[in-house]
Amino acid sequence: MSIRIVPFEPKYAHNFRDLNIAWLKKYFHVEAKDALLLENCQESIIDTGGFIFLAEYKDEIAGCFSFIPFDERVFELGKMAVDPSYQGLKIGQKLLSFAIDFAKENQWRKIVLYSSTKLDAALYIYRKYGFVEVELEKELPYERSDIKMELVFDSKN
Repeated sequence: MSIRIVPFEPKYAHNFRDLNIAWLKKYFHVEAKDALLLENCQESIIDTGGFIFLAEYKDEIAGCFSFIPFDERVFELGKMAVDPSYQGLKIGQKLLSFAIDFAKENQWRKIVLYSSTKLDAALYIYRKYGFVEVELEKELPYERSDIKMELVFDSKN
């Protein structure tokens, strides 16, 4: 099974949007912040210093994730999605492993993510890769968020 992780190009904007809208509508609803990030991901993520990567499987885009900057060494891992027709192929784990390696290569201090306890499979994978639950702040970026997790690479700063 050959999965390639490719960096964002404008031609993938619709894939990124559609993959995320599908899971959001399945489990929750599309919130204002989701719409902002998904409808113009070039401006709202890439142009602000963030990153988007996509998983390609058999010449099809099968999954994606983004890194949204908090500061130059702390990023939010978000908008991770895998097309339902490709679930079970460990594409999500491949994306997460790539994300962690990318963060380490760029000497980031930590990765933060917001999720929901409704998403058992996702939380299992995050924990498997070393993310730990931390306290939620009062002003949350998403209504659906009831859990915050972090993966810390260095404890300095």
